[in-house]
Amino acid sequence: MIALDLMRSDASYAVSYLDMPNDLQPRAQRLCWRFNQLDPADTKTRVEILNELFGTWHPRANVKPMFRCDYGFNIHFHGFALVNYNCVFLDTSPINIGEGVFIAPGCVLACAGHAVHPDQRSEGVQTSAPITLGDNVWLGANVTVCGGVTIGDGSVIGAGSVVTRDVSAGVIAAGVPCRVLREVGEADRVTLTMA
Repeated sequence: MIALDLMRSDASYAVSYLDMPNDLQPRAQRLCWRFNQLDPADTKTRVEILNELFGTWHPRANVKPMFRCDYGFNIHFHGFALVNYNCVFLDTSPINIGEGVFIAPGCVLACAGHAVHPDQRSEGVQTSAPITLGDNVWLGANVTVCGGVTIGDGSVIGAGSVVTRDVSAGVIAAGVPCRVLREVGEADRVTLTMA
């Protein structure tokens, strides 16, 4: 079995699926199942489950159902965050979510991957690399963030994007693959509508 310290490290790795701690996944699956079945008004149980599931839970973070992950212990919230409906986090490496992060519905954070060469892939070689979302990042609906990616503070990723490499701080990026379009600036401020 792969050493848990490697899974918890910031190092990228490639291993056989047989060396992964697959016996730890049922715990996360059960906790996610319980979380996804809860009455929305049962906030006490929701917090208890998320405290047990995640490596670092912050009381101002909010995760909506349906939520799924591989292990849970490799997911770390560092302040207020909103993870909207139907998100999947494949946390075979650490996923760090900064303060003020918004993750829209249908997003996937996938540390896990497979070998590109077909011989290795058929032998079950898996890859993994960490994901970091800086403070005040916003992922639009149905964004996929691949392993090894860091998204800098204050950046916005457009809906439907696939992020395969780092995105610098304070920019708007979008596309498949995701590319920086421009910096976030004063022209991006909106006027509040008063009732």
